Amino acid sequence: MIQLRDVSKTVSSGGAPLTILHPLSFEVARGQFLAIVGPSGSGKSTLLGLIAGLDSPTSGDVTIDGVNITRLGEDRLARLRGEKIGFVFQFFHLIPSLTAFENISVPMEIAAVPDADPRRRAQSLLEEVGLTGRAHHYPSQLSGGEQQRVALARALANNPPIVLADEPTGNLDSTNGRHIMELLRTVHRTRGTTVVLVTHDAELAALADSRLVLRDGRVVEYL
Repeated sequence: MIQLRDVSKTVSSGGAPLTILHPLSFEVARGQFLAIVGPSGSGKSTLLGLIAGLDSPTSGDVTIDGVNITRLGEDRLARLRGEKIGFVFQFFHLIPSLTAFENISVPMEIAAVPDADPRRRAQSLLEEVGLTGRAHHYPSQLSGGEQQRVALARALANNPPIVLADEPTGNLDSTNGRHIMELLRTVHRTRGTTVVLVTHDAELAALADSRLVLRDGRVVEYL
């Protein structure tokens, strides 16, 4: 489902080149749950951004479900992200002026999928994440754990085959963090979704199928 070949990322820092990711290659199988771990500054979030097509590699190729995204124009890349990838971030990025129900509905309305029923789908997703009774609450009226559950439901709105989660528990207490991880595992298990999780929490990473360890921009372990 995800394939990286000799992917690297170098940026300019103070006029000098700074390598964030040295050339690396690996694959993530369809339906796999991969945790990317490593110390701060190891390149975890940069790597996830390259997989998502939110950033471009300095060299190498990123292929998503058979499509080399490094060769796509921005319009096609945006369309592929909308169809193939759901995102969950550490900071929830909910629209504050919209209710939980409306935040989940937005991706479906933007995608304008034929024969889709955004209202019914949003209600079903709220039930899935245990927030039926909070559908008409605004983000400011929800706890951090509830907001992240809304964000996860929003990520699933268009039923993407891939979910990318960047430190989704990093802004939560341990109880809510564990709940989010269990929801991600349920999504993976029941839908066959490919999940790539960036986390600094070794205990949470151990719940994934496999683990990729980054250090100083290099893959040092892939189990």
